Amino acid sequence: MEIKTAHSILNTLASLPLPLAISSLLVIGIVSRLLYNRFRKDLRDIPGPTAAAYTGLWRLLDVRGGQAHKTHIKLHRKYGSLVRIGPNHVSVSDPREINHIYGPKSQYTKTGFYHPIQSVTWEGEVVPHLFTTVDSTFHRESKKLLTNAFSPTSLLAYEPAIDECVNLLLYKLEGLASEGKPVDIGSWMSYYTFDVMGQLSFSKMFGFLEKGCDVDGILETIEAILAYISQCGQIPEMHKFLLGNPLLSGGSMNQVVDFALKAVNEVAGRDIALRKGGKIGASDIESKGDMLTKWYAINQSGSKWMATKNLVTHLAANVYGGSDTTSIALRSLFYYLGKNMDKMQKLVKEIDDAAAAGKLSQPVTFKEANTHLPYLNAVIKEAMRVHPSAGLIYERFVPAGGDTICGRHIAGGTIVGINPWVTHYDPEVFHDPERFLPERWLDSTEEELKRMEQSFFNFSAGSRTCIGRHIAMIEMSKMVPELLRRFDMALTYPDREWETKNIWLVKQTGVICNITKRS
Repeated sequence: MEIKTAHSILNTLASLPLPLAISSLLVIGIVSRLLYNRFRKDLRDIPGPTAAAYTGLWRLLDVRGGQAHKTHIKLHRKYGSLVRIGPNHVSVSDPREINHIYGPKSQYTKTGFYHPIQSVTWEGEVVPHLFTTVDSTFHRESKKLLTNAFSPTSLLAYEPAIDECVNLLLYKLEGLASEGKPVDIGSWMSYYTFDVMGQLSFSKMFGFLEKGCDVDGILETIEAILAYISQCGQIPEMHKFLLGNPLLSGGSMNQVVDFALKAVNEVAGRDIALRKGGKIGASDIESKGDMLTKWYAINQSGSKWMATKNLVTHLAANVYGGSDTTSIALRSLFYYLGKNMDKMQKLVKEIDDAAAAGKLSQPVTFKEANTHLPYLNAVIKEAMRVHPSAGLIYERFVPAGGDTICGRHIAGGTIVGINPWVTHYDPEVFHDPERFLPERWLDSTEEELKRMEQSFFNFSAGSRTCIGRHIAMIEMSKMVPELLRRFDMALTYPDREWETKNIWLVKQTGVICNITKRS
């Protein structure tokens, strides 16, 4: 019967004028593809928006709207632990699947959302870095080389360099406070975190704090990159026709490379011309223990995993990904403290009491903050819980042969993932999840705390856990208590909601504060 139907269709097409026949074939092809998408084996019975099962355009339009994280929360509350958000995409909400999908023994691999879209181009070659690589060997070997620079021991040894950024931030804010005008504290959090990354990477601030503005327009550039990634990442096959086109320059991502190279050249004191394959002379860079120095030493040892292209790519990744995520957390912290002044007062009292007891240096050390300021640690954790930095699923391919997720068999090659916003807003794990409640991290039972920690997904998990997480914690733990020791802070417009937009990272604007110097 099906063969006869096919013959009938072909005969009908053959009798039509050529343009009409071609148009009919295109329509039949599109309809057939849409139906194939909708009724894919293993996915046809997974609930979700009807349109999402037919075409990836539903997902693209949702991402373009800038609130996909909120969409995912609503969908999981409506449909359960598995939601089909695309013809080949399934969003997962059960935190018990985090270790299964992302754990150290997982066979799930990263998708085209990461590489080549989020990688950089070096001398015509698309070069992955630790975050974007889909090659497990490259990831393993590169991580071995990079881990030391990101270890707590190395970072604490460089704590005085972070203190320089803290002190400069406080100095600048004191000047602004004396003017009596509202301060966009959100922008200053970006300036602070970028200059810290400059110190750690190059022993040199980028100049954000000193100038009080976006240096070389790099913040604006990175925002454009994120917007491109979030949208093109939904249809990654289009990248080769857009910024991935070898006939194009590589677009905004190469501006990040140029920004990193500028810092390298300034540190070396001359034009190294790395773009042309130039070498960094051993005498050009003073050994200060920063990441450039450490990685350059590995480069000079002849490691194939730290060739010049890898050295530059890792430094560019620091600029691109090492600052925004922390500034997002800091904006969340000050916004929610401003919305909950009782929490602000409780934190300030803890800081003042610890200082009065002689438990805090000036500036505060990370060890002191971690030991003597438990409520501060709870505030930081809750700020990241209520507003995670990433707002899309961390995509992974299901291994060949398929696998079982949440009791359902999912075919190999299916893209699955967990959105941290979904696990962080699970009411079965976090009571009253919309509330900013730092006390939940201090007053919960051992079993409740275990479930919350299992669901906390701000830094991803497993071997792909964010390598810069220790930097983020040190930056926040040192700066926040110093700022609140020096200034009284309150939202200028406490009844006004901030604005957020999900462009892979969920960026915020509107954290405007009145700052008054404390006596």
